[in-house]
Amino acid sequence: MTTPNDVLPPARSPLQHLHETAPASNVTPAEARARLTHCALLDLSALPRVGFRGAQAGDYLRERGYRLPERPNLALAQDDGSWAARLSATEYLLLGSLADAGARIAAEETAWRQGARACYLQPRHDSHAWLTLSGHRAPAVMAKLCGVDLSPAAFPTGRVAQTSVARLNAIVVNVGDDGMTRFHLLFDSASACYLWPVLLDAMQEFEGESLGAEALLGFVRKVDER
Repeated sequence: MTTPNDVLPPARSPLQHLHETAPASNVTPAEARARLTHCALLDLSALPRVGFRGAQAGDYLRERGYRLPERPNLALAQDDGSWAARLSATEYLLLGSLADAGARIAAEETAWRQGARACYLQPRHDSHAWLTLSGHRAPAVMAKLCGVDLSPAAFPTGRVAQTSVARLNAIVVNVGDDGMTRFHLLFDSASACYLWPVLLDAMQEFEGESLGAEALLGFVRKVDER
């Protein structure tokens, strides 16, 4: 069967054991797209992500070629498909792109060196699991688990919410595009085996299903080819 790590770096997801024991699913590209636009849950925990914090963190990242939001709780897409989210006045979170399997973001963590400037690395791969909830039913699913209004009108693409999801502290980033709602959820890795089935349960009402990362990668490639 295809697992998220077939299209992502070899780093293990905290949910890897569930993916390896799940029944094989033969989903056509058309079926995958239909699920992604309706209601689907994906595990992107194998993708690199990293944080930077400090009074000069923004200057450092701009020098590295990143476009950054002007204020906290906003995120900007980068040309390579990665995202830069601003969590506070001095804290940023970089999320890798499926298009390059997160290579750019992984390189940022490797390249960073502590110097004289006030910019500090915050490794996030082991501390934060990363799930993506996709489809126009995603706001309704989240309404069951989160007190923040994540409807398109209140929470458009590029917005960030640092909130509680199913009683867990989580970062929610709306990275939707091409008319498809998509929420990145980052939270304590130790709670991944709790939140994954909770989300699947909340999705049942809307006939939502889990998908492998290869389905989203195929969608991203089709959008890029347009």
